[in-house]
Amino acid sequence: MPNASARPKHGRRTRRRRREDPARNELVSSSLESAQQCLFNQDYGTAFVHYLLVLNLAPMFKDFARESFRFTLFKWTEELDSVGRIQDLFDCYEQALELFPADEVILNSMGEHLFRMGFRDEAAGHFHKALKLRPDYPEARENFYRVANWLVERWHFLMLNDHGRNRKYQQAIQKAVQSGCNTVLDIGTGTGILGMCAKKAGAAEVYACELSKTMYELACEVVTANGMDGSIKILHMKSLEMEVPKDIPHRVSLVVTETVDAGLFGEGIIESLIHAWHHLLLPPQRGENEFQETSATGRVIPAGATVFGMALESLEIRRHHRLCVSEVGSLSIAAAGELRSPVSCSPEPDDSMEPYTTERLSRLPGGYKPLTEPFTALNIDFNNVQELEGLSSREVQQIRLPVTQGGELDALAVWFQLHLDEESSLSTGPQEDTCWEQAIYPVHSTNGFVLKPQDELLVEVSCRDSFLRLCSVAVLRDGHEIRLDKRLDLQDSGNPIPNPNPNPEAELCSALACLQTDQSPTKDFCMLECSEMALLNNSDYHQSFCSALAKLFSQLKVKCQNKERDQSGPADSADCSDLLYVLDVSEGFSLLSLIAASNGHIKAYSSVEKTKQQEVLKRLARSNNVPEQHLEFWLNHMEDEQGMLKRPSREKLWSAIMLDCVETCGLIRQKLMEKASLARCLLEDGGSIFPAKIVVHGMLVESDTLLLESAVQGQEPTLGFNIAPFINQFTVPVHVFLDFSTLECRHLSDSVELFVLDLMDSTANYTNREVKVQATSAGRLTAIPFWYHIYLDQEISVSTLSQNSHWKQAAVVLQQPLEVRAGDRVHLAVKLHKSAISISAHIENTPGQMEQ
Repeated sequence: MPNASARPKHGRRTRRRRREDPARNELVSSSLESAQQCLFNQDYGTAFVHYLLVLNLAPMFKDFARESFRFTLFKWTEELDSVGRIQDLFDCYEQALELFPADEVILNSMGEHLFRMGFRDEAAGHFHKALKLRPDYPEARENFYRVANWLVERWHFLMLNDHGRNRKYQQAIQKAVQSGCNTVLDIGTGTGILGMCAKKAGAAEVYACELSKTMYELACEVVTANGMDGSIKILHMKSLEMEVPKDIPHRVSLVVTETVDAGLFGEGIIESLIHAWHHLLLPPQRGENEFQETSATGRVIPAGATVFGMALESLEIRRHHRLCVSEVGSLSIAAAGELRSPVSCSPEPDDSMEPYTTERLSRLPGGYKPLTEPFTALNIDFNNVQELEGLSSREVQQIRLPVTQGGELDALAVWFQLHLDEESSLSTGPQEDTCWEQAIYPVHSTNGFVLKPQDELLVEVSCRDSFLRLCSVAVLRDGHEIRLDKRLDLQDSGNPIPNPNPNPEAELCSALACLQTDQSPTKDFCMLECSEMALLNNSDYHQSFCSALAKLFSQLKVKCQNKERDQSGPADSADCSDLLYVLDVSEGFSLLSLIAASNGHIKAYSSVEKTKQQEVLKRLARSNNVPEQHLEFWLNHMEDEQGMLKRPSREKLWSAIMLDCVETCGLIRQKLMEKASLARCLLEDGGSIFPAKIVVHGMLVESDTLLLESAVQGQEPTLGFNIAPFINQFTVPVHVFLDFSTLECRHLSDSVELFVLDLMDSTANYTNREVKVQATSAGRLTAIPFWYHIYLDQEISVSTLSQNSHWKQAAVVLQQPLEVRAGDRVHLAVKLHKSAISISAHIENTPGQMEQ
């Protein structure tokens, strides 16, 4: 331990220097006094400098000054953050941690700043250290859980639990090593499992690299625990930065990697393999008939891949990527212009766009309908460097797909078969029992396009920028080519072949009119996140707000009229001609402010920040006859978001404040109750927060799927390696982005009310609640999925579990499943700490409680 080794040395130094330095003591005393005075005067920057001087010169004051130093640090870094001095902010934290390296509060606070700046990897490291120092520190635990889902993504657990995948990789590596590939490089090592497989198979030298700091440190722990720390060299760097002999002494004969995503090339495997062939690997086998020693040639596992695709219809995909409604609440949105999700294979290069998203088709809410048979989109040989280098410059391939079922064209789904060697392969197909999701290429046609049997769909396949891109470009119907690409004018949509049958001609004209209503479409469009698009398509949500707001405004007007009638003198009379003020502090794109303003005599303030999104709201305001002065974008005038919650003017309070309460992932938003407390103080008499109340509902379930996605299961080592205890440190008790409607599980109880958050009445709130749930079926209680009924008032509510909800659900996964019998009463202890829900469970009359 560092302190143990430092103490004797410090003691010897003290014995050698018994004479005190009066000048030094005077400096320490005056600086400490100055620090305290500056702190009193709120001059936090100067106070921080004085504290640094004191604690560096006189470490014996650390315990005495710790609390004041922390307070000064936090206040000073808040000021630095507010003026954008980010580097200075982190410099202050680094200086603080040199003085207090084991201070969990400072570590957690620095982690929060790192997370806000987008440095998730580094943030999680600080949260993890804080938790190791103090396991019961709730703020660090909540922060760690929130970031761990990004840091060690859930697919790591799924892959390690995928025994078939693990065995196939192990067998392919073992065969390669035993055939003479005795020097190995594992690119993107993750937990280190493939590198350890190579060493176990007898490789003389094994190297590995990992870019993620957290995964690098995890791999080092795992390799050490398995007794291989002296025989596997792990580098914290990208393989693209590696050089011979600087990083590894010579070229290797085998590269193993699984740096592939659902779209195969998205994690940069093409670029890394091209670099490896030129700089890190021995040259490949020259020809089948030419004998070469295996140890003198290089090869890659996996050896190659075949990519497959299929056109499909899916309402779930559709509503997340294009506008499906013509009205939102009381508003016509015809004037909104083109709205797109950020997932597109648009030929115009745009860093904000992604060519595909991912879905697990087998668990897609509402399912999907295949419109074509699966087709082969691409073959790639990872052991052919010329093929890898030529991938980006390949000509665009056009494939004709016969339509086998009629339906609306919503997307192309893509998966692949990964060829580990000549004999073994892994499939990521939607029908496979696999840890993989599929890549989804959504279609953005505004009004959609209905395919019919006998149609042919034209798909273009390319690999620009080493990303696999698939685009549905046209439909061949009755001899005509109907362009699906809206960038092309009608004149360029193909040469129609005369057809004597009038009915197909009428269908063709209708289809063209549907797709090409604008002869010269603008290239300008507004981008919405997929969750924002789904929210816009959530009719029930907006209609509920429309009704609740209209009801509130009617009540306030009646109240004002009654008050005006009852006033005896005009001096204090309420003026019912005054505008009502409404504030919407929803995250991202929201039409709630405009819905409020459309009621008339309302001035609404929106929190929408992005210029193009503001322009959409302005266009919609004009087209729905909302006066321009009745809609304002308040964040344009605010220095920070917290400034949103204040009075609209000195003499006026808010009639309604709309808070964004639930994150898309299924969790309560952080600091919700603090915001609600502030919002209540800013309401006029009779005004309301929307929502007024949130009721949490849940259910007991048995789900092996949730267990597999949450931690490495079982007592047996993974392929004989001790990995689980290390990666399971990143297990989080709450599983987010859950689709409960398609989750493979058995219901062990009816749904029950777990918790209530009252945003209008603080006296009704609590932090702990005991809930007794009766099991309706026998089984293993592994998780408690939960969702919310969001009450806008006493009568109007929306559910995050509804079919068209833009929210996902979440679930608490028990670390130790409980065996329950039908009729058992399960006690749930539900706690809310700073918007984070935790649940522990035990069965009645069973001694001991299983804390989760």
